Amino acid sequence: MSSAWSWIKVYLLAACLLLPVTVQAQVSVTDSLGTHEFAERPERIVALNWAVTENLVELGVAPVAIADVEGYRTWVVQPQLPQGIADVGLRDEPNIERLASLQPDVIIIGTQQLGLKDKLEQVAPVLYFDNYRADHSNPEAVEGTFRELARLLDREDLAEQKLAERDRRLQELATQLQGHFPEGLPEVAVIRFTDVNHVRVYGRNSLVLAAMQALGLEAALPQPVTTWGQTQKTLTELVAVDDGILLYIQPFAQEDRLAQHPLWQRFPFVQQDRIGSLPPVWTYGGPLSIQYLGEALATTLLERDW
Repeated sequence: MSSAWSWIKVYLLAACLLLPVTVQAQVSVTDSLGTHEFAERPERIVALNWAVTENLVELGVAPVAIADVEGYRTWVVQPQLPQGIADVGLRDEPNIERLASLQPDVIIIGTQQLGLKDKLEQVAPVLYFDNYRADHSNPEAVEGTFRELARLLDREDLAEQKLAERDRRLQELATQLQGHFPEGLPEVAVIRFTDVNHVRVYGRNSLVLAAMQALGLEAALPQPVTTWGQTQKTLTELVAVDDGILLYIQPFAQEDRLAQHPLWQRFPFVQQDRIGSLPPVWTYGGPLSIQYLGEALATTLLERDW
């Protein structure tokens, strides 16, 4: 019996030695500065850029803190922030002591925040995504960043599902618009007011134009490629909209003043009621912002006869 039991023990030991050993593999992510290795997937994430914040929430990950919570809820809106996220101050001037007290595993920043990197690295590893540049396609860059964050967080399947749902939704809206405008889709200009005398017109390299193109819409006020996909214009220059539709993005606190502006009242698109407003949606966000922009555009165009 003892001999038999000895053989059983030897067999069990050999079997155990042949079992695969689970080893925690490093996680790598490539940002705009190179490839970074993490011993394990970060859980406590601080996002100082609203596009990054949007991406994390879309991927089902609630950051422990972001920059300017109230600003996000005013200007970005979608996706809605989960409750309990800490506010670490302004995007260009975060509170470093507050950041350090949260003990993040990683801090993620975006375009125009590279100057913060050295100071932030005293708190935690930093990832930098420079999505908005004139020398590349911004819509493609934000999609690449979304996928890279999904890989870091083990959310790759969810990311692809979200992107596919976005494309299906935009195609659905494009079909609805074609039915609403049987004689052909109108040309559309999308702007954001900076004050009653100046606007930003969205053109090539913007998420706005990406959304318009997905819907089959042409620009009534075409603009060249720029870093942010927008061009600053005076109010007078909006006369070039001609017979197109002008849509402006909320919020704009000076709407009452604009309505009384003598020049504004003389524009044909105002006199002929070819103007509308879009709900707040972030024009410098991630790839799902393209869907939100498309939904805002389509909803406004579908709600009445132009």
